[in-house]
Amino acid sequence: MSQSSHVVCTACGAINRVSTDKNAAAGKCGKCATALFDGTPADMSASKLERQIAKTDIPVLVDVWAPWCGPCRVMSPQFAEAARKAEPGMRFLKLNSDEAPELSTRLAIRGIPTMLLFEDGKEVARVSGAMSSSDILKWAEGARTR
Repeated sequence: MSQSSHVVCTACGAINRVSTDKNAAAGKCGKCATALFDGTPADMSASKLERQIAKTDIPVLVDVWAPWCGPCRVMSPQFAEAARKAEPGMRFLKLNSDEAPELSTRLAIRGIPTMLLFEDGKEVARVSGAMSSSDILKWAEGARTR
């Protein structure tokens, strides 16, 4: 019997069941037919991010950033490179702290860029400061609980 994971579509928010014995990287949303993984971190609103964290079974790595932040702009292509290498085993998302101040406050964001790793709907690790793609992947893998 095959196992499956739930993955939330970044385009429409539909929850999709992805079989672990199939190529998840080729999976498409059952509602809107958008690729579930395209190697590009998706920018999320606060409500869409909360749905991703709560309903996605794979680890979710969030980059909290702002457009005026120099280190955030430097890290953005590194975060995208890490996504290309690690998806579909981990979901990569971005949250603009200027557009989601309430959620940023609730998440206790004190500086940016800050990365948050979520598993089973709960934060399991965080780190602040710009990192290279290889350092992002090493940190995320080392921080995972499962």
